[in-house]
Amino acid sequence: MRIDVLTLFPAMFSAYLGESILQRAQQAGRIAMHVHNIRDYAEGKHHVTDEPPYGGGGGMILKPQPIFDAVENLAGEAEERRPKIILLSPQGRLLTHDVAQALAAESWLLFLCGRYEGIDERVREHLVDEELSIGDYVLTGGELAALVVIDAVARHVPGVLGDEHAAERDSYANGLLEGPHYTRPDDFRGWRVPEVLRTGHAGHIERWRREQALRRTWQRRPELLLSADLSEVDRLFLMTLAREAGHLTREQ
Repeated sequence: MRIDVLTLFPAMFSAYLGESILQRAQQAGRIAMHVHNIRDYAEGKHHVTDEPPYGGGGGMILKPQPIFDAVENLAGEAEERRPKIILLSPQGRLLTHDVAQALAAESWLLFLCGRYEGIDERVREHLVDEELSIGDYVLTGGELAALVVIDAVARHVPGVLGDEHAAERDSYANGLLEGPHYTRPDDFRGWRVPEVLRTGHAGHIERWRREQALRRTWQRRPELLLSADLSEVDRLFLMTLAREAGHLTREQ
């Protein structure tokens, strides 16, 4: 996968993209990252990238010319390919596990990071393929949001994670939150690792983990259970949880 980023602050990306899993993914050739400064494509001696809005109002608006020129320059590098252009925006579609998984199937993504008061509407209308939001709040710019999306998407690119099935066990992967994890020591300040995890019995461990995922989802995000793929055994366990909480009688 190729990932390009257009931003006014490219230095914000170097530290995060140069560490841990994303660094190894690039070194292994799984992902090719390219970060570009929008200012490099601005016309004029001073390379101006923003102007006051027509009609008045506060803030500055990113001009369309540098953005269009940057995208056209990058797209010209590929003879038959065109990137999927994504604008990070609080008005966009909410990033979810399923959205990240779908984006991982793309061969080329280009993230556009807005700044200041906003971006010229003609960029949205005639250049951008999709707008994405990471939550119902506003950031100073799209850089942090772009890093969040890149990280979430990269986990689904084949070969990026050491364990090829790791992403399948993440929270939301199967409609549930992930359950608890433990490691050494077995006894820490009197808090013991659950006995079932030390038995080595794969079947019992697998069922325990499933029940813990169901319990955690029921406690923290119960609305997820409405669309989760549940077995009859799962449903019986949830009824047990409801009875424990006094939500159901024995007869129910």
